[in-house]
Amino acid sequence: MARLAQTAGLTEVQSEILATVRDFVDKEIIPHAQELEHADTYPSEIVEGMKEMGLFGLTIPEEYGGLGESLLTYALVVEQIARGWMSVSGVINTHFIVAHMISRHGTEEQKQHFLPKMATGEIRGSFSMSEPDLGSDVAAIKTRAKRLDGSGDGAAYVIDGSKMWLTNGGTSNLIALLVKTDEGAEKAHQNLTTFLVEKPEGYGEVAPGLSIPGKIDKMGYKGVDTTEAVFDGYRISGDAVLGGAPGKGFAQMMDGVEVGRVNVAARACGIAIRAFELAVEYAQQRKTFGKPIAEHQAIAFKLAEMGTKVEAAHLMMVNAARLKDSGERNDVEAGMAKLIASEYCAEVTQEAFRIHGGYGYSKEYEIERLMREAPFLLIGEGTSEIQKTIISRGLLRDYRSRG
Repeated sequence: MARLAQTAGLTEVQSEILATVRDFVDKEIIPHAQELEHADTYPSEIVEGMKEMGLFGLTIPEEYGGLGESLLTYALVVEQIARGWMSVSGVINTHFIVAHMISRHGTEEQKQHFLPKMATGEIRGSFSMSEPDLGSDVAAIKTRAKRLDGSGDGAAYVIDGSKMWLTNGGTSNLIALLVKTDEGAEKAHQNLTTFLVEKPEGYGEVAPGLSIPGKIDKMGYKGVDTTEAVFDGYRISGDAVLGGAPGKGFAQMMDGVEVGRVNVAARACGIAIRAFELAVEYAQQRKTFGKPIAEHQAIAFKLAEMGTKVEAAHLMMVNAARLKDSGERNDVEAGMAKLIASEYCAEVTQEAFRIHGGYGYSKEYEIERLMREAPFLLIGEGTSEIQKTIISRGLLRDYRSRG
């Protein structure tokens, strides 16, 4: 049993789930990840295996056909999957966020309609906030939904605009879409609404007024599709507004992003764990000057620092997940976990790359792939600078000066 990244206090069910997933990763993901990643091929067989294990419904309540597990369980599962191949964890990440948003904020009709099919993976979710000209200023969204009351054709809104960076944009059939609506509120973020957009899978004009251009070619994060979404006169019923009431989209999305940041921290932990595993194994096999390089103090100290960072990131991720599960606000803790895990992931991966020497630059070695995957986590679900903004605001809120 590995010493690092162990989690105390797990239930028997949680331990069984993690053991099953770990075995699946070792047998079904790691042996195929290199070939699939280099070919930028969607991991269809792996996704089917995750469906069979019930992972798409891991956190969906049992009354809607899911397993009803906690965010902690999900985060630990994601950590293991990302250890095998980060792109596979990306397949279920956006799905999980959308399911969480529907479970927490959806009407009963929306829960009954979506969640049972999401639990089986028949409906797979993606979510969309970003736009081509939009950075982290979510309130500045330009994509607009105009109300068409009295149109008589069953369409309550028409949506126009472009969205960017949809993970699973082509392979999903449900988008949680954040757009601007006219609610007459003075604050910009109170004029945002989340729509649940059902669509066919695929690319091109998938529905009248909705186009999904081809996959964006990326440095890493291969296999999983990342796309744009272009809305041009797309009509949608008012029943598709998440929760039934417009103007609440910002809070709904921020709730989703909060759990998403725990997810990104878990993915960073998974990559860091794998990078450490590769480095510590290679360091014991590779010999220089008559002994394994692990016995040279320069390399031994690198391994010590890498292991410490893996452990620290894992503990902060677990803490953030448990806090969210308790019902407490965890914006600061989720930001801290995402910040430290993503930064440490990049550092541990680079050290593993250095330990491999010239071989680390070869595509035959797994560490080359991890070197291209780790940078994504520095920007996904908010850059490190955004996390520092969130953390500092939270700390100043809690430690307000009495002077």
